Amino acid sequence: MMNVMIGRYVPGNSVIHRMDPRAKLLLMFIYVTIVFLANNSITYAILTIFALVLLLLLQVPLSFVIKGLRPILWLVLFTFLLHVFMTKEGAVLYQMGELAIYEEGVRKGIFISLRFLLFIVMTTWLTISTTPVEVTDAVESLFGPLKRVRVPVHELALMMSISLRFIPTLMEETEKIMKAQAARGVDFYGGSFGERIKAMTALLVPLFIHSFKRAEELAIAMEARGYRGGEGRTKYRLLTWGWADTCLLASSVIVTILLLLLRS
Repeated sequence: MMNVMIGRYVPGNSVIHRMDPRAKLLLMFIYVTIVFLANNSITYAILTIFALVLLLLLQVPLSFVIKGLRPILWLVLFTFLLHVFMTKEGAVLYQMGELAIYEEGVRKGIFISLRFLLFIVMTTWLTISTTPVEVTDAVESLFGPLKRVRVPVHELALMMSISLRFIPTLMEETEKIMKAQAARGVDFYGGSFGERIKAMTALLVPLFIHSFKRAEELAIAMEARGYRGGEGRTKYRLLTWGWADTCLLASSVIVTILLLLLRS
């Protein structure tokens, strides 16, 4: 669990690291939206290649990223198997008694699981190259006009950035609690299904207690430092938009046009 990359920032000096966080956030929103335009092998191949190019520009080893994504691969596999066995359309590829696998089920399973994986990859791409503070500034800047209708933009951005920041911390605490409970004789992997559920209680209870305690400590620390929300606050780091940011968004527009032209 300590290898999970979602929410973890990796320091670097790549082109992506130096870009304006607003451009990266906009690209992620655009990418997540246009993924739903893909409906055939060519369009999904374009999206996959585009995601791989963005990962290569991070100058982070792909093996390092794949290792970080490994804990969520079982969700991708579950999504694939769910569509394979639940979709009853197209030609029958394999049948054993009442169990049958259909061509459309395999096709949907591959496409939907790939779509889910691309979502995770793009979220990871953003958090690897962008600090939580930069994410907060980007969200606050992009949604700044909503302040006119009394939407607490700064508070919402801060909540999102804190959530991303504490995902790796939560995974690390989960790992520590599992090792501590295993040292006390708790078996998380053996026994019947009911015994495993009971063993998970020994993990979830202290994990929730630690999470609430950490949240309370964070709130007290923020109040002790005089935090009063976004009203009247100034920024030490100013966001600057460059030519690389424009090129990044232009590439997403090109990919969007290609998907519209090539989709079935």
